[in-house]
Amino acid sequence: MERSTGSNMQIQGQRTQSTAIFKVQQEPSIKIEPTVGEQLLRKLFQIIFFVQLFLVSILVIVLTIRGLIYAGSTDRFHPKKWYPPLLVSTASAGIVSFIWQSITFHCPSKAIKAVFWFTPLLTCAVGVLHILIGSPLSLAAGTIAILSGVIQSLYACWVNSRFDYASKILTVSTSAPPYNTTTFVIVSIITCLVYSSFSVTGIGGATATGTSLDIAFIVVILLSFLWSMQVIKNMLYVTISRIRYMNFACGVDINTRAAFHDTVKHLVGSVCIGSAIVPVIGTIRGSARAINLVAGDNDEFLFSCADCYSGFASTLITYGNRWGFVHVGVYNKGFIQASADTWEMFKRVELISLIDSDLTGVFCFLSGVAVGSICGIVGGTWELIIHKGYATEVSIYAFLIGYFMCRIALAWQQASVSAYYVSYAENPQSLRFDATIPVRIEQLHRFQV
Repeated sequence: MERSTGSNMQIQGQRTQSTAIFKVQQEPSIKIEPTVGEQLLRKLFQIIFFVQLFLVSILVIVLTIRGLIYAGSTDRFHPKKWYPPLLVSTASAGIVSFIWQSITFHCPSKAIKAVFWFTPLLTCAVGVLHILIGSPLSLAAGTIAILSGVIQSLYACWVNSRFDYASKILTVSTSAPPYNTTTFVIVSIITCLVYSSFSVTGIGGATATGTSLDIAFIVVILLSFLWSMQVIKNMLYVTISRIRYMNFACGVDINTRAAFHDTVKHLVGSVCIGSAIVPVIGTIRGSARAINLVAGDNDEFLFSCADCYSGFASTLITYGNRWGFVHVGVYNKGFIQASADTWEMFKRVELISLIDSDLTGVFCFLSGVAVGSICGIVGGTWELIIHKGYATEVSIYAFLIGYFMCRIALAWQQASVSAYYVSYAENPQSLRFDATIPVRIEQLHRFQV
């Protein structure tokens, strides 16, 4: 809270806002009615999400009971050797994630530098662990992890000049966290702990018999887990981004519980859509940028292919990006429309290059990788000692749980950054904003020249 001493005079100086923002300021509750098509799409995704959650829950219960019965009649599966390392890793994920988001809030500069320099080491450590396990799957996973760690370290060297700006934008956007933020983070982490533990029991039950059908069941549970964790993260993201947007744009403080109630009541469908779309589009765009770097401009054919793929990714990002969640929360827009509107606004005020060079999103991703690696090392090392045959899968499951747990813990900070960018783009002349963004834009222009 010490970082929030700042802008009462700025608030008094701001008098003019756009008509849309002024309406939101006067009526903080969501009022904009979506079109019939948007309502149907939201309802469809909401129904699909809850139906799959219900069906997978039944599947997990059945698999758990069957696995325990099977374990009692055979020595093939040992629940006492499979479950404890994974459940302890899950608990570790919750504890480390909560501590890390607190460190990030109080010491953003140190946190950013630590993540970019230590995550490659932790990723390589996971790779070494998998190589020590020695199975074909673990050797493949270990090789990928070590290569990933090397790439991460090279990337950290390449972008270290951007650390200062990332620290500044994170500091200014999270300077005054919404009331009860810590409570919401704790509740979100506890929810994830319970859900992760529940999913793990089903995966263990399927592992007990290990048939081809059971492998399919594990894949289904994992896909449901990935989508559900994204939804939990983005529910928090939409709620906090709306609160921070209203504060940045209008100087209005919205009750956190009321904002979350609006999210649950009106926006679950949009959140489910965005949670399914954003990870896919983000992966495509990230791969396109990596291919562009590798292709360069030496090989004309390779360059043209990379340019075509990059154009495709740029088109997709227009209709599915995380900044769209801000307008979803503030204006009750459909996710695709909200993404298109925010991206068009960024283009209009020439913020695209700044958005692309911002490291806060990469910081959150690498934080998730770091926590996931810690959990993978904990679970994998334990299993390597007591039952080597379980080590690979337990390490991978622990990594996924740790990754998503950290992303959820950091969601409120990433949402605050997104809200800052969107509110700035809507009114760059507002006296509520300091010189952080304008100075960085000038620096980028000088570098381009």
